[in-house]
Amino acid sequence: MLTLIPGATTLSQLEAVYRGQGPARLDPSCRPAIEAAADRIAAAAAGQAPVYGVNTGFGKLASIKIAPENTARLQTNLILSHCCGVGDPVPGPVTRLMMTLKLLSFGRGASGVRWDLVELLHAMLARGVTPVVPAQGSVGASGDLAPLAHMTAVLIGEGEAEVTGETLPGAQALARVGLAPIELGAKEGLAFINGTQFSTAYALAGLFDGWRAGVNALVISALSTDAIMGSTAPLQPEIHALRGHRGQIDAAAAMRALLAGSEIRESHRDGDTRVQDPYCIRCQPQVTGAALDVMRQAARTLLIEANAATDNPLVLAESGLIVSGGNFHAEPVGFAADMIALALAEIGAIAQRRVAVMVDPTLSFDLPPFLTPEPGLNSGLMIAEVTTAALMSENKHLANPCVTDSTPTSANQEDHVSMAAHGARRLMRMIDNLNPILGIELLCAAQGVEFRAPLTTSAPLQRVLDRLRRDVAPLAQDRYLAPDLARAGALVAGNALLAAAQTPMPALLD
Repeated sequence: MLTLIPGATTLSQLEAVYRGQGPARLDPSCRPAIEAAADRIAAAAAGQAPVYGVNTGFGKLASIKIAPENTARLQTNLILSHCCGVGDPVPGPVTRLMMTLKLLSFGRGASGVRWDLVELLHAMLARGVTPVVPAQGSVGASGDLAPLAHMTAVLIGEGEAEVTGETLPGAQALARVGLAPIELGAKEGLAFINGTQFSTAYALAGLFDGWRAGVNALVISALSTDAIMGSTAPLQPEIHALRGHRGQIDAAAAMRALLAGSEIRESHRDGDTRVQDPYCIRCQPQVTGAALDVMRQAARTLLIEANAATDNPLVLAESGLIVSGGNFHAEPVGFAADMIALALAEIGAIAQRRVAVMVDPTLSFDLPPFLTPEPGLNSGLMIAEVTTAALMSENKHLANPCVTDSTPTSANQEDHVSMAAHGARRLMRMIDNLNPILGIELLCAAQGVEFRAPLTTSAPLQRVLDRLRRDVAPLAQDRYLAPDLARAGALVAGNALLAAAQTPMPALLD
């Protein structure tokens, strides 16, 4: 069980939730503030003064006053009417992260929900009740309304949830694990669906998996460098210190450690007629390091957002006010998602060029064409390289910014939106493209290094190569390659290569 402190939860804790390393719950110390805000909302609901979402309609209907006896029904209607998502369901790990982020938002003591609802979320996470949430339908402002409504519907016994490997109606899913629905009180439905937790959960998932891809790229590109007998001179620490970018410095340091002790490198250190390698080899720290820096910047934004109160209106404890604002607008998340997308596209773009170098005998320093021992009779990795080009190009298209694509909604009341939701959702698709690019690079690099025998690569890279060969045999004669590509991509997506290298890699945040 992970105990989270609202306002102080770390990225590593959030990644642990995403990786399924245990359910999360709020630290009990935040309960008094949560309950105090709920009491203030209850008082407002009983009063005559209009308070948005407490005793009024929503959006364009905010001018319509709701009678005290109808406030509970108002919240139920809100949830049911906003369950308008379409498309494939959100992956379970993302949904559970979204639920955790909603807990953190409530934990700031500004939302006005009862502690009973917090406890129900705790119990759902602990007992494996995962709402079925359609992935499409949010524009990233006024909150991620539709997806969060689908999540909330389960708490009131509506919608659907997965539990014990089965999808059931919401009330049945809760009953399966000994839980019961709760009737929403004043503002509670609004507190659940106003917020950026859907967009932020997807953006964090893209960040966590994208960072893993980035550090895997450092390992694989080091192997590629040895495969073409590239120079390690551009990795000299003084070069990178003179520029000063942390990502560049970190990337070069990791690659130096990975390549240290390589017989292949030592064999051509002196007398090599090549003065400089192509940019995709020589400029690896500058490109991949810059991508790491961009993801770190996005990480700082998303960490703030994960710990934020993002619904509306908010209970301001110090001033004793309930105030309408705009914290539900996901512009920061949208910018962060766009930044991550650019980083993913560039990591894949330079990896694809390394593949192109390795399969081209005019650039690979005497490796056989397409890395096959009998070219002509065999095509080797010819079309695998074409596949990397296709995936790279698709990611370039997907990297176009989303945050600039606002459109007005809700009868022009919500007239500027962030589009953070699909900006964040596309990151998973991009990572699903990037991992095979890196997997194919891994296959090419392994072939190239093995062609350098009897010379050997460094100890860390040899361990990486050995780990690959447990799943994928060397390519001697042409064979049905799709399973090899899938296995290599899976190694990149997981932690196997990093574990095999046993070499310190750059950290996302200190």
